[in-house]
Amino acid sequence: MQKDDMILISVDDHTVEPPDMFRNHLPRKYLDDAPRLVHNPDGSDTWQFRDVVIPNVALNAVAGRPKEEYGLEPQGLDEIRPGCWQVDERVKDMNAGGILASICFPSFPGFAGRLFVTEDSEFSLALVRAYNDWHIEEWCGAYPGRFIPMALPVIWDPQLCADEIRRVAAKGVHALTFTENPAAMGYPSFHDLDYWKPMWEALCDTDMVLNVHIGSSGKLAITAPDAPMDVMITLQPMNIVQAAADLLWSAPIKKYPDLKIALSEGGTGWIPYFLERVDRTYDMHSTWTHQDFGGKLPSEVFREHFLTCFISDPV
Repeated sequence: MQKDDMILISVDDHTVEPPDMFRNHLPRKYLDDAPRLVHNPDGSDTWQFRDVVIPNVALNAVAGRPKEEYGLEPQGLDEIRPGCWQVDERVKDMNAGGILASICFPSFPGFAGRLFVTEDSEFSLALVRAYNDWHIEEWCGAYPGRFIPMALPVIWDPQLCADEIRRVAAKGVHALTFTENPAAMGYPSFHDLDYWKPMWEALCDTDMVLNVHIGSSGKLAITAPDAPMDVMITLQPMNIVQAAADLLWSAPIKKYPDLKIALSEGGTGWIPYFLERVDRTYDMHSTWTHQDFGGKLPSEVFREHFLTCFISDPV
């Protein structure tokens, strides 16, 4: 088979949400208070929700542009490739690129839906459900078989999160996007087994994969406020390395043998060193840290539970 004949399944694409996404899915009583896309005098489009303004960062949608036009300046939907936010055009681009199917991460709500967290749990839940229903029914549903639906979590309440997992699972969803580090968002960490128990159980019961994307905690590694942008871009995969270590040494990995975690946009070149390091750590220190993987090495457990992805990784 020639490389040009390959058909790919992309597990880390993104959606720039269209302005009418809430129209058919949010209860009418909430529509006036929902996030909205605002066209600004400078020609840019920004999502606005209460006091939060989220620019449509150009670097999120540079498909089809030469590298000389990459940048961070805000821009309008009319300046980006239509396939970034129109599903019909996205499928045309997928056809041209040899992409059979695609998982699409969210943009303006954040990878863990943190934008939707308000003091009103019912309103917040309605926003999460509306987003998920739009994604499942309108974006993925427009072309059955071409998209792999993935749901936003109810990040502020593990039981509501479990309920939403089961609700979307009934619609055919087997992927949940989640934060790489809940502690960085002010929630209990992955090591608080009892707190997140309803979510872990729901994931296993529904055969759903937890997708952890770089930057999903709202924080990226940076050395200093005045460091060049290149430093942050270089260090982005380190967020995934931290998440992998956090989850591998956590109690849920030991308790739930069916748990599957995907590490999204983190690359794979770091994995050989990581596996060597965790095995050495286990060998040297487990007697006093009391880690127990039931007779297995951490590297074996990693291979059983974790999925990884890469774009271009010669290593």
